[in-house]
Amino acid sequence: MDGQVDVPDIRAGRLGGAQLAENFADLHPPLKQYEAVVAADRCFFCYEAPCIAACPTEIDIPLFIRQIQADQPLSAAKTIFDQNILGGMCARVCPTETLCEQACVRELSEGKPVEIGRLQRFATDQAMAVAKHPYDRERETGKRVVIIGAGPAGLACAHRLAMKGHAVDILERRSKPGGLNEYGIAAYKTKDNFAAAEIEWLLQIGGITLRTTHETSDLEALEAIIADYDAVFVAVGLDGVNSLNVAQESLSEVQNAVEYIATLRQTTDLSTLPIGRHVVVIGGGMTAIDAAVQTKLLGAESVTIAYRREQSAMPASRYEQDIATSRGVRILCNVQPLHLGRNSNSREIELEYTTEINGQLRGTGETLRLSADQVLLAIGQSLDQSLANLTLESGKIKTNSSGRTNLEKVWAGGDCATNGTDLTVTAVAQGRDAAEDIHNYLMTQNYG
Repeated sequence: MDGQVDVPDIRAGRLGGAQLAENFADLHPPLKQYEAVVAADRCFFCYEAPCIAACPTEIDIPLFIRQIQADQPLSAAKTIFDQNILGGMCARVCPTETLCEQACVRELSEGKPVEIGRLQRFATDQAMAVAKHPYDRERETGKRVVIIGAGPAGLACAHRLAMKGHAVDILERRSKPGGLNEYGIAAYKTKDNFAAAEIEWLLQIGGITLRTTHETSDLEALEAIIADYDAVFVAVGLDGVNSLNVAQESLSEVQNAVEYIATLRQTTDLSTLPIGRHVVVIGGGMTAIDAAVQTKLLGAESVTIAYRREQSAMPASRYEQDIATSRGVRILCNVQPLHLGRNSNSREIELEYTTEINGQLRGTGETLRLSADQVLLAIGQSLDQSLANLTLESGKIKTNSSGRTNLEKVWAGGDCATNGTDLTVTAVAQGRDAAEDIHNYLMTQNYG
């Protein structure tokens, strides 16, 4: 009809509450007692176990599985927490299929690894249900440390420092702590507000003061914070959003997938969350998978992941890709977006096919169009903070293997640091290791 305003078909309530509850059920339900024993019995308890080497936090996996086999789940949990204080969350979200389970001897010989992740959840869930926290603080040292950012790296660092007797302040800009665990992980992977429950449990160690809605991006404020403490650990994550630089990217139906997932995670009634009829997600990593799967589960009629390289190059694991396709998500590779526009009364995105020549990605000139009421961008994030005089490398804070920066008494870890990745388990390892180095510095004042 002439004069008709083109409005994208984005609305809430595509599915009822019962269907949404079923769609967003726990991805991997917890093991029952007898199931855990059966799963533990499959472990060979390898000497120099390859699964340990494959774990970024180097948990003694054969030991904790043997403890489960011996009906000692609390001891098993302690073995896990000694290396990874966020072992409960990592049991839910860690890509075990490309880490410990991929290295499992059972996987290599039979194609079916020991279910390390589910066994880890079995043990840690039981330990977190016990009233007493498994760690006690050492004698207070009188030293004060500030953690900037309450994500996995910051929380792991804070717990280890508090355990060693230091007083720790955590400054978090958002209203809730947790970072990636609270705002960035698919809702079907972490049910029942687990991220918040885990932090509440972690803080039982004592000696940690958490301050939310605390802005630290101002340069002068950050310099004052550094001057006021004996040591500083920067774990601010990556808050900036990479730009796609295609026509009409500023339209309202083009959204940042990270922000969309964060909104979903904080929505108590999923039936109120607007979703397009036809959704296209740009990107190939875990954020793209999580965004695509969840929009499909919310009731989108069609969901397509558009990735610029071949499927084998996708950062998301093949296991996660299979989850997406099993939920009805289409993965379209070797395409890059050109334009978001209109065709008659519908919205669409124009994509160009790509090819790789001598390692360089190039457009072929051949295009296709997809209906797209809603486009979600999952093309990476960048550091978006004024960080005093910290040296940057490739857009991140330059650190050594212990997290030390170019500034004395300042460490960094997690996504914002050069050794960081977007994995919770890697962030935990960096926070833990930085805490050990900070403790050594505080006791010896040696930053060499």
